Amino acid sequence: MILQTTTGTQYDSVINNCKQLFLKKAKDYGTAWRILRPESITDQIFIKAQRIRTLEEKKVSKVNEGIVPEYVGIINYCIIALIQLQLTDADPLELPIEEVERLYNLKIAETKSLMEDKNHDYGEAWRDMRVSSLTDLILMKIFRVKQIEDNKGQTIVSEGVGANYQDMINYAVFALIKLEAYN
Repeated sequence: MILQTTTGTQYDSVINNCKQLFLKKAKDYGTAWRILRPESITDQIFIKAQRIRTLEEKKVSKVNEGIVPEYVGIINYCIIALIQLQLTDADPLELPIEEVERLYNLKIAETKSLMEDKNHDYGEAWRDMRVSSLTDLILMKIFRVKQIEDNKGQTIVSEGVGANYQDMINYAVFALIKLEAYN
């Protein structure tokens, strides 16, 4: 029980930092991301996950940013994807910052609840995983989302894209906790 309290606290710390960056960018750029189609958001997440994997394998970065900002980007792009799934073309492209924060909080609350349920059932197995495995799981989820998108959202037995975005958020949070970023 103590470990789950620790996980919840660590999770909140990571998400708070991601949210603060998200809201600062929303103040700078507005909600320009509303123009992105689902496939474009998925591709942005792919770019970030692929960069992490490349850096994990090469151990050298020629751009002065490590993997931590990329995991943060995955979390925030997944939140964008979840928000976009909820909104329609009838919703405005530019959203007030208060609405952006409300939607961010809503999607994180749903995602954290999923994490807590899975942590209960899996016994926090992620704590014994390597960060590189979490990266691979994120990449696998991206490829699943791409396949569902290519199939125009039709699945036979699979969960939808929303659940995959939530899993990617949770894997990225776990990676940041394991890297001791934002703790």
